Amino acid sequence: MIELVTEPAHWNVPTACAGWEVRDMVGHLIDATESYLAGFALVRSGHPAAPGSVGVGGMAQASDEAARTFRSLARDVLLTRLDDTTDRLMLDLESLSAEDWSGLIIPDRYMGPLPAMIIAAGSLGGMTVHSWDVREGLGAPHALSAESADLLVPFVFLLWWATADVTGVDAPYSIGIRTTGHNGGDTRFDVSNEGLLFSPGDIDTCPAILEFDPASLVLTGYGRINGGTIRGDRDLATKFRSLFVPI
Repeated sequence: MIELVTEPAHWNVPTACAGWEVRDMVGHLIDATESYLAGFALVRSGHPAAPGSVGVGGMAQASDEAARTFRSLARDVLLTRLDDTTDRLMLDLESLSAEDWSGLIIPDRYMGPLPAMIIAAGSLGGMTVHSWDVREGLGAPHALSAESADLLVPFVFLLWWATADVTGVDAPYSIGIRTTGHNGGDTRFDVSNEGLLFSPGDIDTCPAILEFDPASLVLTGYGRINGGTIRGDRDLATKFRSLFVPI
């Protein structure tokens, strides 16, 4: 990702994110990373309480506005800042103990309190998907790396769980997700107006099944494409895929 945005000719090229040029992608990555760093600093200072978060509903607009505020800064300043904040975040993540990985709760200004492992997964997701956004804007043939896409498969399920708007669900239903790759398998989603529940298990009795390879799951989960194969009830599958709030 950093190699892509460092190329001077790419700086003002539009990306797959509507209204964003490559420079805005850099601003967004700085904003997100600095939010994570501020959360780590707050917890390690012994004062884990943090201001209220933006929340899922307002995240897309807030992150868009934040990314554009960096347009006034020079390109070399932004690239240096991106390098610095990325290195600092890697140090924070590498310092985590096994207990910290899931037990240390980091406040994020967008999503609120998050286990440290979600900060790591979210950073990987951001770099992976936004490098896809940049390459898509450049118009060159490209694809996600297998290592990144495989690692992000379980994270997409958490992302769906966190961003589902179930207020319009009038009757419970189940959807099966079948994914290939190293972290693939069958996962059942049970949907009701109380939220989403998901777990590995038998999905053959589900009225609709969605099948994905790792990359198409990640890009669908992040709202970049309408990927996958539907088996069974197409209307129900469409209803499921319409639940998620863009972030």
